[in-house]
Amino acid sequence: MTRSVFSCAALAAIAALLLPPDALAATKVWVADTGIDTVTCGDVSTPCATFQQAHNNVAAGGEVGVLTPGDYGVVTISKSVHITNDGTGEAGIQVASGTGILVSAGAGDVVSVRGLVIDGQIVGRFGIRLSAATALHVQNCVIRNFQTGTLASALWINPPGTSQLFVSDTIVFNNGNSGLTGGVFIQPPGAGSLNAVLDRVTMENNVKGLIVDSTASTSGNGIHLVMRDSVSSGNVSDGILVLSGASGIQSFVFIDGSSVVNNFGNGILANGSRALVLLGASHITRNGAGVATVAGGRVFSYGDNENNNNIGAEGVASSMLAPF
Repeated sequence: MTRSVFSCAALAAIAALLLPPDALAATKVWVADTGIDTVTCGDVSTPCATFQQAHNNVAAGGEVGVLTPGDYGVVTISKSVHITNDGTGEAGIQVASGTGILVSAGAGDVVSVRGLVIDGQIVGRFGIRLSAATALHVQNCVIRNFQTGTLASALWINPPGTSQLFVSDTIVFNNGNSGLTGGVFIQPPGAGSLNAVLDRVTMENNVKGLIVDSTASTSGNGIHLVMRDSVSSGNVSDGILVLSGASGIQSFVFIDGSSVVNNFGNGILANGSRALVLLGASHITRNGAGVATVAGGRVFSYGDNENNNNIGAEGVASSMLAPF
């Protein structure tokens, strides 16, 4: 009997050594403003102090929850993980430089963040950067004040592989510094391909509101984005800019039930022969110009939009589409 117990203990020890580290990690880890970072923190009674330590301690596919309001620091996400704040007060990330949340995960990894306030304090570069993951979900967040460095943006989406982006109930404002910078900036390089949905997203007072840019792509399936029930307003350049380059990779945007208003540049600009915008049930008004196309870009209308009272030219659709 003693020998049998000994053998079971030995087998258990060997099995533990063979398991990947995450197999022994908790699937739910907590942070609190009174927490302390250790390699074992994360229980409700011993929460972590930062998102980074909580991320390191939680199992792949697990969740980091927020117990109290607080500032939980920048985080690099390298696996499937979900950071969630549901009604505990403001859970913030104050960014002194660089990036608030860097998503650099692997194939098959799904990441989500919900209920966070990410503030670049003018000196930050990116609020959330997606460099690699199968999917990123951003829900009910505020991302603001990212104004320093090249390509400064609230969301900088540049995965070199195939990814998906889902953003809902989120506001991005006061981001960018000049040129191609601003609110939501999508520019996958090389063979990168992206499918994206922006649902009830507000992009206000940025340099550009939304940039969908396939000029860095050399192969792949391009960018396909749906924007619905969203607003791009008060941006100091274009409300929505859709770009394609010489490689012929498509930038496709379908805008439905959205408002593009009070932007100092174009409301909607399609630039490049593979830049295509489908426009339905939307409002374009009080922009520097309404709808514009350059270098073969196209804007197709379903005929149920309101494009009027812009400061400059209203612009006309490249073609009219019959609704189903």
